[in-house]
Amino acid sequence: MVSSEATPFAKTGGLADVTGALPAALQEVGDQVAVVMPRYRQIDWHSTDSAFDNMVVYAGTTPYRVDIRTRVENGVRFYFVEAPYFFDRDGLYNVRNTDYHDNHKRFAVLSLAALGVAQTVFPCDILHCHDWQAALTPVYLADQQHANPALSGVKTVMTIHNLGYQGRFGRSAFPDLGLNDGWLNPDKLEFHGDVNLLKGGIVMADWITTVSPTYAREIQTAEGGFGLEGVLHSRASALSGILNGVDYAEWNPETDPLIPARYSANDLSGKRVCKRALLDEFHLPSDDLDRPLLGIVSRFAEQKGFDLISSIAGLIAEQDIQIVILGSGDWRYEKIFRDWHRWLPHKVGVHIGYNNALAHRIEAGADIFLMPSLYEPCGLNQIYSLKYGTVPVVRATGGLDDTIQEDTGFKFGWYSAGALYDTLRTALGAFRNHDSWVARMRRGMAKDYSWNASAREYSALYKRLLGQA
Repeated sequence: MVSSEATPFAKTGGLADVTGALPAALQEVGDQVAVVMPRYRQIDWHSTDSAFDNMVVYAGTTPYRVDIRTRVENGVRFYFVEAPYFFDRDGLYNVRNTDYHDNHKRFAVLSLAALGVAQTVFPCDILHCHDWQAALTPVYLADQQHANPALSGVKTVMTIHNLGYQGRFGRSAFPDLGLNDGWLNPDKLEFHGDVNLLKGGIVMADWITTVSPTYAREIQTAEGGFGLEGVLHSRASALSGILNGVDYAEWNPETDPLIPARYSANDLSGKRVCKRALLDEFHLPSDDLDRPLLGIVSRFAEQKGFDLISSIAGLIAEQDIQIVILGSGDWRYEKIFRDWHRWLPHKVGVHIGYNNALAHRIEAGADIFLMPSLYEPCGLNQIYSLKYGTVPVVRATGGLDDTIQEDTGFKFGWYSAGALYDTLRTALGAFRNHDSWVARMRRGMAKDYSWNASAREYSALYKRLLGQA
């Protein structure tokens, strides 16, 4: 696997959760897996060992010297690309919300180094590439390595975690990639005059996957394709959606060490303890635990539907509810939520920033979890919510539509503030019927979205590509 991030080493979003958990699940079903990623500044050099020193990779005539460090984590071998001139920086992709100007070169070197690892220290049958940062791997395999016997027969899989991020750079970036001019055409990397790395991976990979069956259909439409719907539709026969799993070793209210009280579907008393503690933590009144508590844990971005929430903030505030919000991102939404808290300090609690332990406590303490996303390739928090008995209210898109059924949550189709408000009102009405609400909670807690099922689907795909199934 080739990825720009993976837990527990480096994370900005769900990509890291997948590449941190899927390899171990694949090994449990019998595959041998290694992960190639950069060694960023926060990954301690002393916690790794040397796997290969003085590897030289070429982007055209430009040589880049890298070392390959290694470490085993959770039974999986990780290889870290040691290139401090590219990866010893404050942020993974940007600093102070400004993308690094040389990101195209940084992740070209990741792809080239991954091919080097496949030739030297971990011979493989499949190169599984994740998102635009690894999308040049199948391109370089076809361009530089097509006659290399060490990589003969290697198949490539390109997984799209979020089509909204494509690795698009100006035309002037193309010479830095070391590819001949034939690659800069509309059938390959060229995209409206720019260079689009993800497009190159989509065109050249033997198979394309994305992270839910519904999202696989949505990205072939004008509404969900972000300009790449045409090329994706042309590759529909080699495109499939495999739903992400979640790590129940970390996200399980029966064993979670980060919540005030453990509980299960058979004994929900601990959830009430978690709710009171959460209200106290946010300095909200905890005198009436029968009042619905809504939770939000998210990156603050337009994709997540926060424009809908902000447009009906007044109507939501009129309800007899409380809300706790955790996240960071777009300054506009950070300001809206801070203002909302100042306006209604007894109803709305806000924590701006990333806090994994607090995310667990919100999942455990809230009654309802809100995810009104414009689009959501898979989503993980709604799956966590099911396990914690926190009923999701979601928009029926992507993985949200695949994982939330009418008997476990509430969802709306049309992307509008009115549709969100109506669905939320329906959920609040259902909350008043205690017995049926508890039954809904328990149905959600019984759902199994573990990585085992996803790993078996990926393993079967690998075997088909290799002619073994």
